[in-house]
Amino acid sequence: MYGETILKIEGLNKSFGITHANADINLELHRGEVRALAGENGSGKSTLLSQIAGIYGSDSGTMYLNGQVYAPKSPMDANDNKIAIVVQELGLIADLPAGINVYLGRTKKFSNHGFINHKKIFAAANAELEKWGLPKINFNRSTDGLNIENRKMIELTRALSSDPDILILDEVTQSLSHDNREVIYELIKKFKELGRAILLISHDLEETLRISDSITVLRDGRAVGTVETSDVTDDDVKRMMIGREMSGDYYRVDEEEIYEDEVVFSFDHVSTNTGLKDVSFEVHKGEILAFCGLSDSGIHDVGQAAYGLVKPTSGKVLLNAENLEIEDAMFSLKHRIAYVPKDRDEEALMMATTIQNNFCVPSLEEISKKFGYVSTKEMREMADKAKKEYQVKCTSVNQNMNGLSGGNKQKVNLGRWLLKDLQLLIVDCPTRGVDIGVKAYIYHVMQEAKKKGLTMLLITDELTEAMGMADNIIVMKDGMVKKEIGRSSHFSEEKMIEEMI
Repeated sequence: MYGETILKIEGLNKSFGITHANADINLELHRGEVRALAGENGSGKSTLLSQIAGIYGSDSGTMYLNGQVYAPKSPMDANDNKIAIVVQELGLIADLPAGINVYLGRTKKFSNHGFINHKKIFAAANAELEKWGLPKINFNRSTDGLNIENRKMIELTRALSSDPDILILDEVTQSLSHDNREVIYELIKKFKELGRAILLISHDLEETLRISDSITVLRDGRAVGTVETSDVTDDDVKRMMIGREMSGDYYRVDEEEIYEDEVVFSFDHVSTNTGLKDVSFEVHKGEILAFCGLSDSGIHDVGQAAYGLVKPTSGKVLLNAENLEIEDAMFSLKHRIAYVPKDRDEEALMMATTIQNNFCVPSLEEISKKFGYVSTKEMREMADKAKKEYQVKCTSVNQNMNGLSGGNKQKVNLGRWLLKDLQLLIVDCPTRGVDIGVKAYIYHVMQEAKKKGLTMLLITDELTEAMGMADNIIVMKDGMVKKEIGRSSHFSEEKMIEEMI
């Protein structure tokens, strides 16, 4: 079925302080094989990939590459051994052109007398796009001017430009549109057909089963089993991941929209310079209104305009509950509106500071004393309570955010707003890059908030998420409302896809 063994791992271990991230990992990867790693957040998947890619060293154990001992000292060392990685969290230098980011650390061959030939480097980057069938990118632009999808493609191009035999993909399709996901699937197929190998992580089990040949399941840092994809169902994999039965039935069980008559928030013929065109809708107290569409449909622009991050060029964004027009983000915050953006690391959380600070910052006004003094004791008490309530796995709330798994980051990202007395919560892709356990928990939290009367705008590129959680769904296309579908109309994926394309 597969070719010869390209990578063999025996008894690999890695600890971070008292945390044993990986324990006695054994794994074999073959040429022509797509091997997925599955497991809950914190199971050790990303750590293992980072060890293979030279980001982390190992405490003990041995890796063999093509039969020879392999112990990379850095990602560049791994590149030299024809192993490349695309990490979950983007690692680009914002103020450099995209093309320079592709060849960062390898620009010498494009230089004359110490000066980089930009034309030559951009041509080489474009050749990689063409070779692998990736969408076009303006490599002359700085990366901070590009959206998250384009930045992800730059990361992928950088990895492919080293001509690897093993490509490591850590949540590479998260934040991508349906069309760009299909591009990645074709790339994986082509890479495999060339007799090379892929190691990947995806929290989307449907995706994992579709694109992988085999799955190694990790739990609490240990490999608990490897299965052929053709031999298992998604429920089989879930059972291996969490050690208990867990079906996909974690969505709402009611079949009709349930909310009050009071209109809390609305768009009145809103257009923006980001692409929204004459968008109108109303959302009621206790309603979850979902927005679906392709990446360029405008769904993410709705969230930004709703929070006041983007001003309308025409029309009004209205807080109907108080008969007010949304002015800006500070206005929204003051009037108990919260926004959880799609890109949690870049747009939401403060990665270089503590979990405590991230939990408490949105509530500083509530916990500040006279003359603006903030009690550190109250902050600690609030953070400890939130950590427990939102089941954040960490050693202490004084731990930095960047040490948390993606799922635990998202619990902080969502939980810090739910600590407040909100009237509207805007959530953009709330389960992006989290495992099934965290996904189920987030849906539970959303349902509990709904029961208490919280109104939510749910922006998502997962159709099952919209159908499973929303009272009503607005399908968008080309910045406009294409169709509104009610829960009582019996949601169907086919119906929504038909409207989206």
